[in-house]
Amino acid sequence: MRRDSLRASTIIAGLCALAGLAGAGLLFDYWIFLATSVLITAVALQSLGLVIGRTGMISLCQMSFAGVGAWTVAALNRAGFPGGLAVWILIGGLAAAPFGIAIGLPALRLRGINLAIVTLGFATAFDAVLATITFPGQTEFVAVERPELFASDTGYFLFTLIAYALIAISLEFLARSRLGAAFLSIRHSERAAAAHGVDIVAAKLIAFAVSAFLAGISGGLLAGYLGTLVSDNFNMMQSLVLFVTATMVGAQFAEGAVIGGLLVTLVPELLRRLGLAQDVGAVLFAFGATHALSAGESMSEALRRLLRRLSPASEETARSAGNALPIATRLRRQLAAQPLAIEALTVRYGNVVALDRVDLVVPRAGVIGLIGPNGAGKSTLVDAVTGFLPQYQGSVRADGVRLDGMAAHLRARTGIRRTWQTTRIAPDLSVGEYVRLAARDLATADVAAILDWLGCPRGDRPVASVDAGTRRLLDLAGVVAARPLVVLLDEPAAGQSYDEALRLGQRIAEIPERFGSSVLLVEHDMDLVRAACSAVTVLDFGCVIASGLTREVLDLPIVRKAYLGAELAMEEAMDGI
Repeated sequence: MRRDSLRASTIIAGLCALAGLAGAGLLFDYWIFLATSVLITAVALQSLGLVIGRTGMISLCQMSFAGVGAWTVAALNRAGFPGGLAVWILIGGLAAAPFGIAIGLPALRLRGINLAIVTLGFATAFDAVLATITFPGQTEFVAVERPELFASDTGYFLFTLIAYALIAISLEFLARSRLGAAFLSIRHSERAAAAHGVDIVAAKLIAFAVSAFLAGISGGLLAGYLGTLVSDNFNMMQSLVLFVTATMVGAQFAEGAVIGGLLVTLVPELLRRLGLAQDVGAVLFAFGATHALSAGESMSEALRRLLRRLSPASEETARSAGNALPIATRLRRQLAAQPLAIEALTVRYGNVVALDRVDLVVPRAGVIGLIGPNGAGKSTLVDAVTGFLPQYQGSVRADGVRLDGMAAHLRARTGIRRTWQTTRIAPDLSVGEYVRLAARDLATADVAAILDWLGCPRGDRPVASVDAGTRRLLDLAGVVAARPLVVLLDEPAAGQSYDEALRLGQRIAEIPERFGSSVLLVEHDMDLVRAACSAVTVLDFGCVIASGLTREVLDLPIVRKAYLGAELAMEEAMDGI
């Protein structure tokens, strides 16, 4: 991960250096002026890409955050605050961050159009405030002072280029960190992210705060670029144009932000030279965003997909030798698996009783099956135990600690991990990034060992290129990599062939020995249950009807009748004729 970040950062720094040399040596003053605008817009787009592209939330007030940063810079300039423009810009970004947190609070409960309305309302309110006040120094014609070394237009282009490069490199490291993976996981499925111990509230607020900080930086850069500012520089329509552009180009990527900056800056210039109305540009951007949404990928994502096809696939480095996993010896935590104890667990939906006083124990180093017909309450039990269904009666204890009332992500951190009936892995992640999201501080060799053990693709493969059946294996790889107390597997064999399911059963049976985790397996495939489980508990209509050794329980008439239902009744009727 760190090596990938360093490689990408080196590429960004090199390209920016080339752009600086080319711009300073080849462009005339007017084009230098436009190139600076491209970079400032790219910074604003990157701030928006962090929210909409990585975290999957909507912000229609990004230029309002930029306005806060610009106003702060103008005020510090007029007051003669020490430090110069670079310091003022940082302070302006910090001033915008609390506004981002304030906007992020509704995002904890609102999504989609509702969140869009809230952010648009903030942009409208900010417009109204700017209409009643002036930017500091505006009426006195006090221009924002540039640093002496970068006072010329060419110098300020280089200053802005340095700022863009630093931001792009920082975001590259953020994107490849666990927090960056958490952002993408939240975008794809908040529940799945919480199941890996991600604090959804904190992650969303961090995303909005960092986004607002970067937008404030872009506003400060704009203040130094123009010298004096007016409210129209930060009106609501500017935010809407920025949002549409970010959606079209994929502003979460450094190259996408630059492409967007080029479009926002040069399309109006081209239309002016052709004698066309500026509104034509807005129509073109709207069509571009619509196409990106309908195609399911932005311009940057399409470009990256093309480059992946053209470049040879790299091999995962430092793979382990065969199946001799270092996990059991080098990295395996000295953690004794403790039982999961469920007592009198009851879940009601109005008058419907989904679970009725269910008792269940997952013993130390055990693999326990939970079976029953559709609608028996198996997934409801998993949801309740893992904290996604907190309204229940009874108690859930892990390692003797009562978990009732604890949020899902805190239960995951305590050691209760789960998979889902349908895979919820963010396709934007690579295979290795997903495993590292689930397990902190996992070395590359150990990621490769876990993937090799399950027969998964190498760690640098994009999840988007992996078939649905293999993604189910990745679900399992993610939860066992964290070495939790208990692993709850909700129908992990879905999408697997018969032979693959049997092999999976063997792997599940090895989990306690290799990873120190107990397992509760929810499954319909009885061959897999026989291969993996030493004991089973059977649910029917929310009640436990049998519990004990696997072979004995599966042969009980009451279990066969509950599981086979009408088919078994027909067979018995035929036997009686």
